[in-house]
Amino acid sequence: MRALSKIAEDWWDYTTLDHDLLDTVASLSIEDLAGLERPGFSVAIYDTLEEFYLAEALEYIEAWKQATSARPAGICGPIGPTEHLPLVARLVNEMNLDLSNAHFWGMDEWCINGKAATTDFPLSFELADRGLCFGRIRKDLAIPEQNLHFPRHDNLADYTASFDEFRCVIMQGGQGETKHWAFNDPLKREGAYKDLPPSPEDFLKLGARKVDLHPLTLAQNARTSGGGRVHMVPNQAYTVGPLETFKAECVSIWHPGHHDNPFGMRLTAYMISHRIVDTTVPMSLLGLHENVRFSFYRSGLGSCDIEMH
Repeated sequence: MRALSKIAEDWWDYTTLDHDLLDTVASLSIEDLAGLERPGFSVAIYDTLEEFYLAEALEYIEAWKQATSARPAGICGPIGPTEHLPLVARLVNEMNLDLSNAHFWGMDEWCINGKAATTDFPLSFELADRGLCFGRIRKDLAIPEQNLHFPRHDNLADYTASFDEFRCVIMQGGQGETKHWAFNDPLKREGAYKDLPPSPEDFLKLGARKVDLHPLTLAQNARTSGGGRVHMVPNQAYTVGPLETFKAECVSIWHPGHHDNPFGMRLTAYMISHRIVDTTVPMSLLGLHENVRFSFYRSGLGSCDIEMH
């Protein structure tokens, strides 16, 4: 039987992994991280936040420039990080980039009382996307409303189908403290998964859906977006799944250093590099994808050395 989580015993998470693996990961230097590249997994380390967020914004441009009437294309993007989103709008406007054939998929949205949060909810991801990016793009260049795909309680089948209908050039994301992308958290330790976590094969079948959120995810979102107000953060959300993720031509994960911690950023990079796949670390599933990018802000990488504060 696997170890119990040190964070929440009713859940699976990375603290149930073998301690030899965890200790190896903690010893990795920044130089070691750069050396984790392999075919299908690239690592970039940026020295300034300005360059980091500009590079992240340019992935939107990279995807949208490939969109044509014969082959519409786009990007699936996160809320967290968000600092690049105003840069995306500015680049589109300055380049006079016509987005009439472009698409955008929002990764996730909160679930409140069984329905997707509306843009009246302060923590709404759609609200952030529109306010920080799409509402700032000139109307003559804007993406058509029907080309914006946000997962909701009443459209999940259509949301999933859109990944077959339109080309997703890049799925861009951040990494949470549960080592998730989007809200693909580890599952609860119950039922068929009481003693062992789901197999990678089972987890990869999961499409867009409503999910229960790990306690770490609630705390993280309160810390990064709500000033610590955990009581504001819903316990459930709608999320893109591995099923849709593996239809994206590239999965690009951005690590500014304030969403996950030095240990977590090293753990997922190491597991993906060595193709160590374990669903208690959902991000490790990306080790099975053929084209994954990890981008780090050097000063955000820190170290795993013991230092009391």
